[in-house]
Amino acid sequence: MKEISCKLLVIGAGPGGYVCAIRAGQLGVDTVIVEGARPGGTCLNVGCIPSKALIHAADEYLKVREMAAGGDPLGISLDTPAIDLRKTVAWKDRIVGRLNTGVAGLLKKAGVKSVQGHAGFRDGRTVAVETETGEQVIRAENIVIATGSVPVELPFLPFGGKVISSTEALSLKAVPAALAVVGGGYIGLELGIAFAKLGAKVTVVEALPRILPLYDAELTRPVVKRLEALGISVLTGARAKGLSPKGDALVVEAAGGRTQEIAADHVLVTVGRRPATQGWGLEEIDLDLSGPFIRIDERCRTSMRGIYAIGDVTGEPMLAHRAMAQGEMVAEIVAGHRRSWDKRAIPAVCFTDPEVVSVGLSPDEARQAGAEVKIGQFPFSANGRAMTLQGEAGFVRVVARADNHLVLGIQAVGSGVSELSAAFALAIEMGARLEDVAGTIHAHPTQSEGFQEAALKALGHALHA
Repeated sequence: MKEISCKLLVIGAGPGGYVCAIRAGQLGVDTVIVEGARPGGTCLNVGCIPSKALIHAADEYLKVREMAAGGDPLGISLDTPAIDLRKTVAWKDRIVGRLNTGVAGLLKKAGVKSVQGHAGFRDGRTVAVETETGEQVIRAENIVIATGSVPVELPFLPFGGKVISSTEALSLKAVPAALAVVGGGYIGLELGIAFAKLGAKVTVVEALPRILPLYDAELTRPVVKRLEALGISVLTGARAKGLSPKGDALVVEAAGGRTQEIAADHVLVTVGRRPATQGWGLEEIDLDLSGPFIRIDERCRTSMRGIYAIGDVTGEPMLAHRAMAQGEMVAEIVAGHRRSWDKRAIPAVCFTDPEVVSVGLSPDEARQAGAEVKIGQFPFSANGRAMTLQGEAGFVRVVARADNHLVLGIQAVGSGVSELSAAFALAIEMGARLEDVAGTIHAHPTQSEGFQEAALKALGHALHA
């Protein structure tokens, strides 16, 4: 094949990679992007998007089941429901397919050349791509590594057969009668709750003392209560040890050293993700690492001139929207613009039931940073819109400096609160104070009023609590 030369080469077409390539193309940068699979990466193909599709289907099915059982407070009743998971998965796949096509179209519109295949570095300016028609050599002035991350595999529970990762869980053709989930973080709980609503008997095994350990206990308490209501068993302080001799159960060492077996048709392992640093020639170039991640500076530059890295491969938080923001920034830097990473906060959303949102500092984090704080918290049980949506569980909480009322952090737990994350992030990004939030007119009746009320509460004069 004829050698390709370009100003920018992006390795990986996940959220960070494709955004970087699109923005670079818009700025007139001669750009090539390489992807071994379909565009969109983990998030679009086997992560964020398909999991939310499954979660939505599970929510709808649970509503129908509750109606059939005569427990619907709205007075709606119907016959016994059933779900065909094959159709659900096919619907999910159609959504993913449409988005794949959309990303490919946006790349083409921006003038980006796409090469499908597996890339490997030859040196700091040259990459060889194994394509279906042979090897394609690409030389670039600048290279962006956007290879993402992969699920962590436990040596005593290797993926295969009954042991699955989130990727396989999102493509199951039938609802398992019993599902054991190893890991009580956001991935395990999102999928565990969804399958419980679809009718599976779900057991969550978490080695730490509580689930969702990255969020404070007060924020996760409504989730714990909901798990109980859904019949999900949670074993904390427990460690998975492997499959039983017959392979029909997960062996767990519970708190106190007692061993027990949890019957399971599938064991879903969700103990985290690791950076995808293997298989693309890292050993051929001299990049400094920070633990398992590629070390970068505030402009996503690596230790080698002209090589950048973005997204999961660079460390926590492993979030698609962080990768997208980094990708956009790097594209503008390559185009000659002056940019650096100066984001004040990155919202984190857990799509459990109820949903959890956290932006900025929690109360404890703010205090540990040396700040005296004011905290305002408003319950959704006092919010009219939440009540009409049967989403009274949860609250909005605002953390601000006591001296000048600068908002340091905002958290919420409740039905649909993921849609409030943009307002929370905007407030912190723009340096809002409690008076700014409290003085902004929020539409009534909406759940967003909880944000205003929390700010008013911190100021000492909440109107509805």
